[in-house]
Parts: sequence; C-alpha cells; structure tokens
Amino acid sequence: MTLQSLFYYKTVKYVVAQNKKVGVLYRIFQLTVIGYLIGWVFVVKKGYQAIDETIESSVVTKVKGVALTNTTGTGAHLWGPEDYVIPQQGEHVLFITTNFIETPNQKLDTCSESPNLLDAVCSKNEDCTQGEAVLTGNGIKTGICLKKERNSTGICEIYGWCPIENSQRPKVPLLGKAENFTLYIKNFIRFSKFNFSKSNVLETNNETYLKSCLYDTIHHPYCPIFLLGDVVRKAGHNFQDIAVLGGSVGILIEWRCDLDKGYSKCHPQYSFTSLDTSTTPSSVTAGYNFRYARYFKNAAGEVHRNLYKVFGIHVDIIVYGTAGKFNIIPTVVNIGSGLALMGAGVFICDMVLLYLMKQSTLYRKKKFEKVNRTDIKSEDPKVKLSQQAVLLSDR
Repeated sequence: MTLQSLFYYKTVKYVVAQNKKVGVLYRIFQLTVIGYLIGWVFVVKKGYQAIDETIESSVVTKVKGVALTNTTGTGAHLWGPEDYVIPQQGEHVLFITTNFIETPNQKLDTCSESPNLLDAVCSKNEDCTQGEAVLTGNGIKTGICLKKERNSTGICEIYGWCPIENSQRPKVPLLGKAENFTLYIKNFIRFSKFNFSKSNVLETNNETYLKSCLYDTIHHPYCPIFLLGDVVRKAGHNFQDIAVLGGSVGILIEWRCDLDKGYSKCHPQYSFTSLDTSTTPSSVTAGYNFRYARYFKNAAGEVHRNLYKVFGIHVDIIVYGTAGKFNIIPTVVNIGSGLALMGAGVFICDMVLLYLMKQSTLYRKKKFEKVNRTDIKSEDPKVKLSQQAVLLSDR
C-alpha cells in the first residue's frame, strides 16, 4: 500500500466553511499582507525600483584663512593655507594644523640625548655603545657618557639634529583662530547603472555666490563651504579643547537619489561624526599629531632645519549613497512574493479549521475525499448501461 501511494495524485478540493471566526482570521491576514506589500515594500522601501549602490565619487577640498603666531623660536609668523594644510593639493583626507611645538635652528652635531629616555641614562662610557641608536631617541650614541657635577649618573652623548626636540607643548592652541577657517568641499558623484551624474555645488552663473555663502540645511543646501569650528562642534567637540592635542572628525556626504522624481530631487545630506577612539585628554592615545621639518642653509652654507611637531584636526570626507529608478523586474518579483505570502494565510486557516476547531473531524471528512478505482468504474457509461440492463432483467 505504501509503495502504491507514490503513484497517487492529490488535487485541490474547495470546501466552503461557513465559520465566521476563520473567515475573519483569513480576511485580517489578507489585509495585513496587502498593507505590508503596499505600505512597506512599495512606499517605504520602493520595491518597484532597481537600485544602484555603487557610487563613483571624486572629492576636491580647499581651506582658506590666516592666523598669526608669535613664538620665541621664530618670532612672528603668518600662517596661510600653504603652511597649515597637509596635503596642500586638496583631497578627501586632509590635516589642518591648530597647535605646534617648534624646535628651531637644528643642525647635525653632537649633543646630550633627552634625560627622559631610559636607554640614554648611563654611569660610564661603556653604557653608551658607539654607533648604537638610542631606543625611541633622537640620534646615534657616540660612546661618551656626559655626567653632571656631583652626580653618579649621566646622559649619553648622541650625533643627530641638535639641539634635540623641544617637548614643551603649549597649553592653549597657537592657531586657535583656525575655527574661523573655511573648508570648501566639491564633490562629484555618478551612478553608472543609470548614467546619472551630479555635484554638490549649486549650478549658478552668480560668480559671487561661493564667495559669500556658508552651508545651511534650509537656506544654502548647495553651498559646499563650512566653518571648521562648526564642523568640529557638530561632531561633538569643543574646538578650543580639541585644538590643543588634535583629533579626527568625519564629514559624511550621503546621496539618496529617487530618479523617478527627477534630477532636482537628488540632494546631498551632510552629517558629522568624531572618529577618535579616545576622547579623554589624559589618555596616551588622545589627539592627532606628527612631525615635519623645513630645511635651509645659513650664510656659511651649513644645512639647518626647523622641526615642527604639529597637532590639528584630521578631516576624513566619506561619500556614500544609492540611486533608484522604476524597473518592471523588481516590481513583478515583489508582487509575486506578496501573492505567495497570501498562500500562507490559506495554510494557517486550514490548520485552524482542521485541527483546532470543535468540528475539525467533520471538516477533515469534507476536505479530504478518497476516490477508488471502483468508484471510477461505476461512473463509466458502459458500466452504467450494464447495471441498468441487469435491473431490467430482474423485473
């Protein structure tokens, strides 16, 4: 019997069950599926559109503003963008100097290493192996231990850029006025799937527009000029605090383009975030800094340099987004998925009707009916004629 059942075929039999509870349950399920399909899939998620998530982007940046500093090393110095912006050519990642430690007029010579380095502490010349670099130090040991009077310990002499680097950091940012610097961000994007391109700069013939505008969500959404202080504050920092040790902020440009609404409805959305892993000034990982040097020759032709340890705002511009446009294929697929989901309602109602209702046995008998071979033969016209003939003969 089990083997024969493999060759049986089951077909659908429709039974109208006059049960209000199951009927209401089925209609609620249908309305829920229709609401989900229309409201969530098509209205919210725009399931009728083809989506392009591969955005091609180009970013050009430019910083403007000047600041005056007056240090004991080099005196008064006017800082322009060519001084405080690194790299100067303008990319999606840039650094803006807000504070610095200057070690002026260094030259290659012999001098005492920093006393703060354990590898530079000595008590005799043998502790300063000649030709060996000081660990995390400033030069090469000469083999001489420089001792102070009435002191049993000393500091190794090195050959390097002397005098060694100054380590006294200013407690207030020397370029505190940098919060008034302006940051110009020009962003070009393209969605190749739809051959769609756009820029975040307002398309206008007014040559003075970019010279006078500042970004505003409502009044100037297409002005790509930001105050550096505003960027830092919107990222959650106080500018004067972060300017001392430096920090990292991100400018996120999001493009959500519904191309069915037209070119003018595709707008850039800006947001700002802190990219620092540590926000406490006392942490050894707090801040953002690096060193660079400016080399020159004196009147005697000797090479000298000014060493700078600079602190500042590291700006990372991140562009992302998607574009969507009507396409028949995702529309048909989502409608088909909704219709298939309707079938789940039939299955659930069948389970309730056949196994959870009081009269489930009756419903099962009405829904499932087995048709035997003898029943099929009895429906054969020839069989019926022979049966009628038997009945007549019996009379």
